[in-house]
Amino acid sequence: MTNAGPIAYLTGDYPKISHTFILREVQQLRARGVEVIPCSIRRPAPADLPGREEQDEVARTFYVKAAAKNPLRTLAAHGRAFRRSPATWAKTLALAIRMRSPGLKALIWQLFYFLEAGVLADHLRRNKVQHLHNHFGNSSCSVAVLAAELAGIPFSFTEHGPAIFFEVDRWALPEKIARARFVVAITHFCRSQLMLFSDPKHWGKIAIVHCGVDPAAYRRDPGGTGKRVAFVGRLDPVKGALLLVEAMAEVLKVHPDATLTLAGDGPARAPAEARTRELGISAAVRFAGFMTQGQVADLLATSDMLVLPSFAEGLPVVYMEALASLIPVVASRVAGVQELVEDGVTGYTVPPGDIASILDRILRLMANPSAAQAMGEAGRKAVEAGFDISHEGAWLAQIFRQGGPEGKLRP
Repeated sequence: MTNAGPIAYLTGDYPKISHTFILREVQQLRARGVEVIPCSIRRPAPADLPGREEQDEVARTFYVKAAAKNPLRTLAAHGRAFRRSPATWAKTLALAIRMRSPGLKALIWQLFYFLEAGVLADHLRRNKVQHLHNHFGNSSCSVAVLAAELAGIPFSFTEHGPAIFFEVDRWALPEKIARARFVVAITHFCRSQLMLFSDPKHWGKIAIVHCGVDPAAYRRDPGGTGKRVAFVGRLDPVKGALLLVEAMAEVLKVHPDATLTLAGDGPARAPAEARTRELGISAAVRFAGFMTQGQVADLLATSDMLVLPSFAEGLPVVYMEALASLIPVVASRVAGVQELVEDGVTGYTVPPGDIASILDRILRLMANPSAAQAMGEAGRKAVEAGFDISHEGAWLAQIFRQGGPEGKLRP
């Protein structure tokens, strides 16, 4: 499929820092001779582009909304699509309307997606793109379905979850799975949910490709107190930062020299900072803001554990980064997390929302440095075995070249 020409990658915001895994995937495909043309619905805000790699990729990326804001360009793109095949144009418009969720607002959004799809399809045809791949099954995937139809090329998508599994009808997930050439799930759990919401005849085209990291990019610096806790992720309510702040206040009663660094930003930062002040633990807690990939690696190298008490997750890449850094992880027992974080082996999994369990596992790790070290070493081996981006990139490139996984889950 890809031997005849390039593929395009699409998502909502590329190359935003919180979606570094997509950039890594693109880099791996390029390293294997796959020509990838990056596209994005929106251009990320400057704060989401702190690293040189992200900034360089912006110049290569086609931004759909920015182009579609030019009415002449949008009309010209749709005019070309209509002249090329009035039937295909009309059929795609009908598909956009059929895929809407109930309500006038949803219909208006679908019409916007159709307009954007025409602009994207024009870009794809001008660049002789042979296949369109999208990350996440929500709005950008809606545009991808329509753009692929207008451009006359196949499409596929990678699903992470878990949010879309609460909005299956809104995003017409069964229709997208049915129309896709193939679908990529990041975990067995994610694949099971895609199977749940699709016809069994499509199950064979759902493969598993892990998000991954380069283990060589991570290290463990010597020394430390054994009491340095790290949190890395969007400071969004779903990540549970407030739970960690509450637990940390109790940790400090036992280990007054313990510290917590929270890397990331978002709407939950201000409430977490306020609660830190209320608890009187500001001296031990640092809010570091957004970090580049290199800065995250440096933070993990000088931390003793990663704690991420999320309410819902797919499988965060930061777990891979932490384990590759030879430190254990304390993670919520949700979705596909346990496919990497094995309780008592590479860290601890705890019931989501349970502050007492979070506190208990942090204290266990601080009280037993040798056990924490053993977990970190086991975690590094787990990442090398199943979450090395080089291996995952090779498997994904194979899927693109053969036009699907051919019924195979993993390499």
